[in-house]
Amino acid sequence: MTRYYESDLAIARLAEAVLDCSLPKAQWTHAAHFATALWLMRHRPDWVLPQRMPAIIRAYNEATDTPNTDTSGYHETITQASLVAARAFLEAAEPGTPLHLLVDRLMASRLGDPQWLLAHWSRERLFSVAARRAWVEPDLAPLGAIPRA
Repeated sequence: MTRYYESDLAIARLAEAVLDCSLPKAQWTHAAHFATALWLMRHRPDWVLPQRMPAIIRAYNEATDTPNTDTSGYHETITQASLVAARAFLEAAEPGTPLHLLVDRLMASRLGDPQWLLAHWSRERLFSVAARRAWVEPDLAPLGAIPRA
């Protein structure tokens, strides 16, 4: 299994760099998105991530010269679906499992493929302006059918 982060400390540093907008853009990968979400879920349980994550990502994008437009940057449906998937993955894991191991397992699952959402949304629907701006329900399969840890 591929190792994405060597320790939970590495994930904490990653998440903190996203929060303070100092993470180099090249490090904001698919794995980094999930690692950050999992860290926030575990270490900021008082945060309502579906409400807070949009502002976090938009601010990070702006800091890294990624415009948040109808064709680039922040994408509401992808963000919210990914939070649902990450939450389900975390809740299915044995309590106390190190996050760096959970990230490795998550990335080894179907969620590790950046195209995983296309099992739930048609490409046209997922990449529409409407889905970028606001939550759009899946048109192919319910989101509840996601892999568990």
